[in-house]
Amino acid sequence: MKHSSSSIFRIMDQYSESAMPFFFIINFLADEAEVFSEKELTNSGIEVDFPNYKTNKNPAESGIENIEWKAYPCTKEAYEKGFNMVQKHLRRGDSYLVNYTAKTLVETNLSLKNIFDKAEAKYKMLYPNKFVFFSPETFVEIKDNVISTCPMKGTIDADIPDAEQKLKNDTKEKAEHYTVVDLLRNDLSMVADEVRLKHFQRIDYLKTTNKNLYAMSSDIEGIIKPKYRKNIGSLLEKLLPAGSILGAPKPKTLEIILEAEDYERGYYTGICGYFDGKDLDTCVMIRFIENHDGKLYFKSGGGITHMSDLDSEYEEMKNKIYVPIY
Repeated sequence: MKHSSSSIFRIMDQYSESAMPFFFIINFLADEAEVFSEKELTNSGIEVDFPNYKTNKNPAESGIENIEWKAYPCTKEAYEKGFNMVQKHLRRGDSYLVNYTAKTLVETNLSLKNIFDKAEAKYKMLYPNKFVFFSPETFVEIKDNVISTCPMKGTIDADIPDAEQKLKNDTKEKAEHYTVVDLLRNDLSMVADEVRLKHFQRIDYLKTTNKNLYAMSSDIEGIIKPKYRKNIGSLLEKLLPAGSILGAPKPKTLEIILEAEDYERGYYTGICGYFDGKDLDTCVMIRFIENHDGKLYFKSGGGITHMSDLDSEYEEMKNKIYVPIY
């Protein structure tokens, strides 16, 4: 059931206080959300595939042997218009990092259901006739009152010689990653004590349909403050929007994004998650394909700093338009 932001977090608090399992989705602006008991989720037709929670353990065969996939990204000139707006604010010191994204029309013989069933990703969700995503990125995870987050920021073409070291040592990518790590460490400190950086600049391999990528992640964790341990809604309300797909500082950077992007993100770059009655697992809704009036649109982007190069950022946005089906 859809709820406004004024009520969704209170409902989640009520469910978590009573140790009742639930699933939820929250959009980018955190002004629209849906929360489901397990029975409501079953009746909704929504399908979920998380590491420790699956609604369908036997996905159907797609029946499609030769995948057709064509993307029609915006022109570099159209992308540059928003990019220049972002750079103007960065030069003025309004922000240190802005996650700038775009919407791309895609044509494929795959249905949203096909993509959900066959895509390989840590987190997947299908909202029938609306959207599907296949995300590699955890937002926050809670286990035994330990909260952790794994910001993923910085990518490189895996076929470039010595790509891993180049990614780790690239000045722009390092600045982007350091900023997000610092932001999320501060965010966790609002809801947790003893926050620490557990693993810095981990490199993950992402196989895609057009080119393979290395992505850089870090692991941060802390002990949840007592006031949030049975109030999952209040905890998430404090942390949203997700810093890794927004930038820093949050309030001003959100204003910049709304000025620079020529479309509404909707649920793209929002979060979704499952609370099992004790622990929580959530993800950022990236690698996102949406059905709009019978056409499919892929939403993608990346972090922009004052050191960003237009051509590189435009290519990164395009490189992320893929489905991990092999």
